[in-house]
Amino acid sequence: MKETVRTIGIVGTGMIASSMAVLCTGHGFRTVVYARSEESAQKCKNSYEAAFAQLVNHGLISEKQLDICRTYLILTYDYSDFCNAETVFECVKEDPEAKHEVYRKIEEHCNDLRALCSVSSSIVPDILAEGMQRYADKIIVTHPFNPAHMVPYFELCGSKHTAEGVIDYAVALLEELDRKPVVLKKPAPGFIGNRLQFALWREALAIVESGIADPRDVDKCLNYSFCPRYTSIGIFENFDSGGLELNYAVSKTLFPVLSDAKTVSHLITDKIDAGNLGQKTGVGFYDWRDTDMDAYRARVNEPFWKFCNWNLPEE
Repeated sequence: MKETVRTIGIVGTGMIASSMAVLCTGHGFRTVVYARSEESAQKCKNSYEAAFAQLVNHGLISEKQLDICRTYLILTYDYSDFCNAETVFECVKEDPEAKHEVYRKIEEHCNDLRALCSVSSSIVPDILAEGMQRYADKIIVTHPFNPAHMVPYFELCGSKHTAEGVIDYAVALLEELDRKPVVLKKPAPGFIGNRLQFALWREALAIVESGIADPRDVDKCLNYSFCPRYTSIGIFENFDSGGLELNYAVSKTLFPVLSDAKTVSHLITDKIDAGNLGQKTGVGFYDWRDTDMDAYRARVNEPFWKFCNWNLPEE
């Protein structure tokens, strides 16, 4: 794949974009990151360096190897530097208009694009392809989870416009990047990961809202009951092993009483109205103001270090 892919483009400088830059340069791909300003470019570079510093600190990469990886990164303010990109990962905000603006620039400046990959968390590719011309048949979703260089799962889907071979090409590229891609049989808002995650989130909110338990107890349940199991086996494996007769009996009891809320819980909207937006404002469901954030980030990343065993570039 490296022999046929000369350049990977990344549009954006946020968390996912910076993480994708780490992933691509860490596998020896020439990676061009488009930034809208010097400030956003510096923010991306800082995130890039911080991510690699963690890899160095965990003994997964040497300083010499890091120096080599850095040579594959190009930050630019000009879309014309994408002219030779075979693949572009679009990592801008979750807004179709903003994404379409990017796609028009890519259509203008990319000479021979093989895949235009959106990291959208919920927007289906049919909407992304609307109004596009030259590369409408190259637009697909390749949704990762943050940070993309550590969490190996990617979920892919194309639209009714997607040309034959585009998904297969993207899967092969992601596999060379040591990712674990899954291709959806058809597009669906939220894809797989967020549909599962937000179904669990809806029930967690309902448990708190109805007075069954508080947020800390819900989190304790997840930490010390079934969630650790799902780091090594899947949910279908789990329920198969427990027996479908038992599964049927429990489903029959629980399904009628589980939350089927169609609107956002007041537990969220009340906090937003009060300006309590979570970690970034210091208060959300938790009070973060005295939290050791380095220790917290270490806990977040702990399950994923085992996936960072890469075939690093040697020159």
